Amino acid sequence: MKKTDYKSAGVNIDAGNEVVDKIKDNVKSTFTDNVLTGLGSFGSLFNLGPIVNEFKEPVLVQSIDGVGTKTIIARKMKKFDTIGIDLVSACANDILVMGAKPITFLDYIANDKLKPNIVTEIVNGMVSACKKTGVSLVGGETAEMPDTYLPGEHDLVGVITGVVEKDKIITGKTIAPNDVIVGIPSSGLHTNGYSLARRIFFDIGKFSITDTVPGLKRSLGMTLLEPHINYTNHVLSVLKDNIHVKGIAHITGGGLLENIPRILPDNCGALIKKDSWPRPGVFSVMSSMGNVAEKEMFRAFNMGIGMVFVVEISEVKKIRKSLDVLSPVYEIGTVVCGEKKVIME
Repeated sequence: MKKTDYKSAGVNIDAGNEVVDKIKDNVKSTFTDNVLTGLGSFGSLFNLGPIVNEFKEPVLVQSIDGVGTKTIIARKMKKFDTIGIDLVSACANDILVMGAKPITFLDYIANDKLKPNIVTEIVNGMVSACKKTGVSLVGGETAEMPDTYLPGEHDLVGVITGVVEKDKIITGKTIAPNDVIVGIPSSGLHTNGYSLARRIFFDIGKFSITDTVPGLKRSLGMTLLEPHINYTNHVLSVLKDNIHVKGIAHITGGGLLENIPRILPDNCGALIKKDSWPRPGVFSVMSSMGNVAEKEMFRAFNMGIGMVFVVEISEVKKIRKSLDVLSPVYEIGTVVCGEKKVIME
């Protein structure tokens, strides 16, 4: 009888070891002196002492996220570094809205068959984003799971941890009518709405990933792989300048319509002026090509705004000055009395 081993069942342990050899030096480049373990440990050890000593009452803030079906675009393009950037950026933005400073990041990469070059490319993207965010990539996991994933499929998940002073947590509870909603631009779809985007471009439009679509400046693939903006420098700059920010929302899945209400008090709504900022062309192309209703566009996509700040009107000029070299700033709406929802005008 022919001998059976793990590799013949679809799992190649040697490939996993090859991945570690390829990424270990790059991953270590994100380590600070607070990281006490290297790759290969059962768990990561991170010394919180030097960090929490800077706080009177430190609170850990954590979030977990993925990049969704954008991985399908990466596979079609055979380009995987940008989804590594997306993963870190999406996670970082989710804790920045609470005023947290990111400190550590963990990743999980799963696929049907482990391909060391692809995993290395993904991790290299994460490393570059971790450096930009100022976090240590303290650990991760690669999982080779034949039959769980279809051939060529990848799934990415990231977990980020940050810290914030308890009395400086940004919750939105002090938001009041007449406050101003300030938006800063996205770079495109970021990591949301890709199931609808693929339906529009590939099923309805019949385009291929390498095609140049009328209305887009680059190939369809490069447009859809545009990395998610990491707003770490933006948020930390505003907080460092002691600007009184009442609320911050990351405009992720659900768009402006679903994410702004997450930070509003029960007696407040948001009035958004939908033509108060320029939109990347990809959104108008999708709306027209797919005959997508405007409300659905605003629910599925960020529509060109990646992050919003809610402040009193006296703070708007301060935010503009703080973000002058980092990003344009748009006054996109105001807080109004009423039901906790977004009204577009």
